[in-house]
Amino acid sequence: MATLRIALRNAHRSVNTSTVTDRTTTIFRPQYGLISRYCSTDFSNTQPLNIDLSNEGSKRRLFNRLLYRSKQRGFLELDLVLGKWVEEHIHSMDENGIKSLVHVLGLENPDLWKWLTGQEQPPEAVTVNPVFSAVQEKVLKNLDNHSSPETRATPGQPWVRGWDDIKKGRDSPITGNQ
Repeated sequence: MATLRIALRNAHRSVNTSTVTDRTTTIFRPQYGLISRYCSTDFSNTQPLNIDLSNEGSKRRLFNRLLYRSKQRGFLELDLVLGKWVEEHIHSMDENGIKSLVHVLGLENPDLWKWLTGQEQPPEAVTVNPVFSAVQEKVLKNLDNHSSPETRATPGQPWVRGWDDIKKGRDSPITGNQ
């Protein structure tokens, strides 16, 4: 069902291609329409995100919208990491940087977190994104500086989460959440 919904959403986006006029570019935000139990999709709620850097008012509205989207993702770790990074860098971004940021903000939370922390290898389209690369560099640097190696998963392996991180058993690790 989810694959069908994503395919329909992508088909709708490709039909409504973006156009460049003067300094305004339209990019579609990844908003889901209403999904009924019979898998009918309503795309009328899909609103474009206008990138208009021509005057201060529209620039401020765009920055506030992107800052809100980066701080209110519903995934606490990403709220903190992305929100802080966007707050520090959004005022120095040009139009291409903002497009890259919109692409990163459109990624799914669990996948984005695994890619940023090095648990999984990101796809090529995400790896070449300059915003993703900068955020990943910051996350990996913070992990190297502030976490002990025995509490981290090996690259390519997921973290095991739970309340019993330090077990004293025959088959459990000595320390950490592995």
